[in-house]
Amino acid sequence: MLALIAGRGGLPAAVAQAQAVKPLVCALEGFAPDGVTPDVTFRLEGLGPLLTQLQARGVRDVCLCGGIDRPQIDPALIAPETLPLIPLLQTAIAAGDDGALRAVMSIFETFGFCVRAAHDLAPGLVVQAGVLTAQAPDQTMLDAAVRGDAVLKALAPLDVGQACVAGAGQVWGIETVGGTAHMLGALPPAVRQAGAVLVKRSKAGQDLRADMPTIGPDTIAQLAQAGLAGMVLEAGRVLVLERDTVRREAEAAGLAIWAWDAP
Repeated sequence: MLALIAGRGGLPAAVAQAQAVKPLVCALEGFAPDGVTPDVTFRLEGLGPLLTQLQARGVRDVCLCGGIDRPQIDPALIAPETLPLIPLLQTAIAAGDDGALRAVMSIFETFGFCVRAAHDLAPGLVVQAGVLTAQAPDQTMLDAAVRGDAVLKALAPLDVGQACVAGAGQVWGIETVGGTAHMLGALPPAVRQAGAVLVKRSKAGQDLRADMPTIGPDTIAQLAQAGLAGMVLEAGRVLVLERDTVRREAEAAGLAIWAWDAP
């Protein structure tokens, strides 16, 4: 049996819909997914009892999917079964994004679960190389893609973010703990005249079983609001939710979306 350890957004629902057998959806409190009703809601302080419950229900595979912020642990709410896990959880909360997810996945593996990747369970979500929109990338966009990709590769050892905004020879924003939406909302007004694009790719050495870069219709609305020219995705290593809607809304906004095989 498969359990989705779900966070906010549409990825848990997309993964669930791709399964022949309905998975058990377990949502972290405060980060309810879109489009699917959780079967179980838990707090981080109750992770120990959740693991025991999953074992009792015959769960063998788990998939971490959806977005969360780093939760605070309330010592007064820690279940006795969770106490042995607290050092690992504290390490995870203090680590970078990939380091945090590796620590959490190791907990599930210690309890005998196989951690499955969302892109293996729903391979149709993975974007393949090519232009996704009627609007094709121009030379300005190509130049911005090269610069943005170089920046993300250089930052990968620091385990920071998976996206940046580049254009007109400048880097206008870099994704950090606030996520892509926060970065796009904080861009300076001058970015609108730069023909800038969002560049999104996985980090070198990243464990892609969790947190593969993901975009969806919300991303398109954020790009349009920020005044960007489009988006460049790493082919084969980015998930696209509601692809038809993404294409339609991007074209309506005059945005170009390009998935490339970055060198």
